[in-house]
Amino acid sequence: MRNEKLNRFLGGSPGQVILRLAVISFVVGIIMSSIDLRPMDLIYWVEDVVRGIWNMGFDAIRRFGTYFLLGAVVVVPIWLIGRLMKIGRGEP
Repeated sequence: MRNEKLNRFLGGSPGQVILRLAVISFVVGIIMSSIDLRPMDLIYWVEDVVRGIWNMGFDAIRRFGTYFLLGAVVVVPIWLIGRLMKIGRGEP
């Protein structure tokens, strides 16, 4: 019963999930490397956004909202399609 709950939470057995995450991480790493994007660049970007919010006030909040909406336009449809595909296969 406990193992079943864990598998449901993770989306599969722990081994499968670790393997899936490793493969996806490798592919994303290749893509990030090809566009010359480093993990520290992302951290610096977040730092710049937070600093911008602090320094510019509401204009920075508008900028953050723009980034959020831009990302949501891509992420939400992909998530919705994935959920619909799972329902079509009879998965919860």
